[in-house]
Amino acid sequence: MRLTCAEARRLAERVMEALGHDAADAALIADHLMDCELRGLAYGGLARAISIAERIARTGDRRTPIRITHETPVSAHLDGGDHIGYLVAHRATRLVIEKAEASGIAIVGARNTWYTGMLSYFAEMAAARGLVSIIASNTSPWVAPYGGTEGRLGTNPICFAFPGIGDPVIWDIGTSAIIHAEATLAKRLGQELPPGVAYDPEGRPTRDPAAALAGAFATWGGPKGSGLALVVQLLGTLAGSPAQPPELEDFGFLIIALRPDLMGPEADFRANVSAYAEAVRGTRPVEGGGPVRMPFDRSRALREERRRGDVIEVPDVLVAQLETVAARVPA
Repeated sequence: MRLTCAEARRLAERVMEALGHDAADAALIADHLMDCELRGLAYGGLARAISIAERIARTGDRRTPIRITHETPVSAHLDGGDHIGYLVAHRATRLVIEKAEASGIAIVGARNTWYTGMLSYFAEMAAARGLVSIIASNTSPWVAPYGGTEGRLGTNPICFAFPGIGDPVIWDIGTSAIIHAEATLAKRLGQELPPGVAYDPEGRPTRDPAAALAGAFATWGGPKGSGLALVVQLLGTLAGSPAQPPELEDFGFLIIALRPDLMGPEADFRANVSAYAEAVRGTRPVEGGGPVRMPFDRSRALREERRRGDVIEVPDVLVAQLETVAARVPA
């Protein structure tokens, strides 16, 4: 089904309001989901709203206020109160920006949250204020370490962002060969997974998303990706989560932000970031290949294109499910 951006956003807001979020929180969650849709990451877009509804139906609404449990001029720790990570990480990012702007560098961690979404969403917030950021979030152990077939690692995204003269340089990846949302969406749509990305509960390679969700995903990047996933898992533990969080519970989110002028003139740093990005883009491509891109170039361009076109495509079956949830009366 073709929806305008406004229609899609309002549908996401209605779903979140039906799940008990107030208008401000519903709008914030919808903005994150829409950013995924506009950037071509449909598995993290409106489809994720269905997964949010399913999680709340499974656990009940256990939310308590998000609160600061420890704070210094350059740090803070949040208890997310079982709120979805879009809200908890947004608050953590606002707090780390405030502290880094005042002190030059800051670190904020949060626990007791779930579904943090795209870390680049928060990295863009920091970069817009001229801050370098490093962000990590662990998850439930859905991913097998290299050489294994049982989940011990999370899908574990990690993100770095550097402000430039114009657009920032952002690198945001998951450390698994496929993320939980991709497998969940494939299951909803009756699609197979790519080969080599998952194992069934008996440890056999599988393309069946249901079997993969009951089994484990493979890591991205072989032993190097597995090691990076392990690091992110422990960074989440530094933020207060268990080493292996329960199913969609108690994820750990960690963000570090700093002003580039701690190391020298900010203008020089920004100029170097942008000049380096252009040097990378100017690399001679492989024979028959297209222009070399920086990370985030594709999704940034697609986001602008879809905003101009003012339309996104959402499978009819998903729209129907979303409308069913949105029709509920909030408790």
